[in-house]
Amino acid sequence: MKAVLYVTMVVLIAFPVSVRGQQPQEPAHTRQADMPVAVFQNYQDLKWDKILPDLGESSPEISILHVDPKTQATKLLIHTPKGIHIRQHWHSANETHTMIVGTAVFACDGKRVEQGPGSFNYLPAKMVHEAWPAAGSVVFITVDGPWDVNWVDGAPTAADLTK
Repeated sequence: MKAVLYVTMVVLIAFPVSVRGQQPQEPAHTRQADMPVAVFQNYQDLKWDKILPDLGESSPEISILHVDPKTQATKLLIHTPKGIHIRQHWHSANETHTMIVGTAVFACDGKRVEQGPGSFNYLPAKMVHEAWPAAGSVVFITVDGPWDVNWVDGAPTAADLTK
């Protein structure tokens, strides 16, 4: 019995002393080629491309923020300098919208919802939808696969610009 008590006392005293001297280990700073990398982008440094070049300065603009090299899942921003009706379309992958600036009306499945900054929606792959983003709006979009747009009745034109 004395031996068990002695061993217990040694463990109770020795464990805290041995742990106290250990410092947390930092993660290894070497990165292997196939490991993901951190991405930091400031809004003012983003590269913007016209989505509908025929609309000139009125065209919505897109900035691709990140594409996963394995899944092609994409994160992007869309800025609309002018209000526009984005005609019915669908995407091959699930899509989310998070409003950053301004408002947009989204419609699908007989529902029509106006969303403002901080609002979120999720649309399953191949769900036909349309939107009416206001002038100056910015929306953050994610898709679970490669970014594509499949227009139901053709891409928006100058006739779809709103006031």
